[in-house]
Amino acid sequence: MELIVFDLDGTLLNDVSQISSFTQETLALLAQKDVAYTVATGRTLHSAQNIIEGHGFHLPHIYSNGVIIWDPRAETLSLDNLLTVAEAEHILTASFAQKITPFISCTDTNNSHFIYHPKVRTPVEERLLNDFLKRTDTLVLPVEDMPIDAPITNISMLGPEADIDIIQQDINTEAHLVAYSGPAIERNGLKWMDIHHSKASKGGAIDLLREQLGVSKIVCFGDSDNDLSMFAAADESYAPANANPEVKEAATAIIGHHDADGIAHYLRKRFDL
Repeated sequence: MELIVFDLDGTLLNDVSQISSFTQETLALLAQKDVAYTVATGRTLHSAQNIIEGHGFHLPHIYSNGVIIWDPRAETLSLDNLLTVAEAEHILTASFAQKITPFISCTDTNNSHFIYHPKVRTPVEERLLNDFLKRTDTLVLPVEDMPIDAPITNISMLGPEADIDIIQQDINTEAHLVAYSGPAIERNGLKWMDIHHSKASKGGAIDLLREQLGVSKIVCFGDSDNDLSMFAAADESYAPANANPEVKEAATAIIGHHDADGIAHYLRKRFDL
């Protein structure tokens, strides 16, 4: 069994975080040929499901950079490498020092998703909070309501690039934490960052799927530093033209830009769709 694994943002999705009509048609053609595919993303389960639902993603999904594996057929959730209280406190202390609001994501085995947060400080954070509040599948609560034993999958934040960089430097001193960051789509000069336990990775989750599904070959697509572990675990790896330089260097080959359906065009040629 050959398994294709897609990153979402900057890879399968276009510049407005959607699966284009051409890519939707390509996924349907893959399904018709019984080509197996799934997703491995830094997104949470709930923020990604609304995007990929109805497009043939029936095999287990990888979320939060490998912290969560969701099996849509059995509707079961596997949680691993959660953040400890001490690790979460380190992240919160570092973010508060730069006056950045952290958003704490928690998920339980009942597939319930919670986001806890301190008081937001800026209009950008206010807009981000309002986006979270619009989700019908996520309960957004003040951090004071967070249980002491809440299963923390990851902590994310959005702010000025210089402030996020300082927080990331602090986080990088903690051996059990890993932080991924990148330019924000909300406005130039802003940067997002997502932090989780260092043992969680897309590559580690892919190794589990390889064993569980009896996969003989993994072909993956990704554009950012959180995809490097996936590239290392895969048999073949492809970077869109917009990918980070280190990702391009690690790839088997570089293909078309994500906002020009680069992945879909490659798949149509490879599988004669």
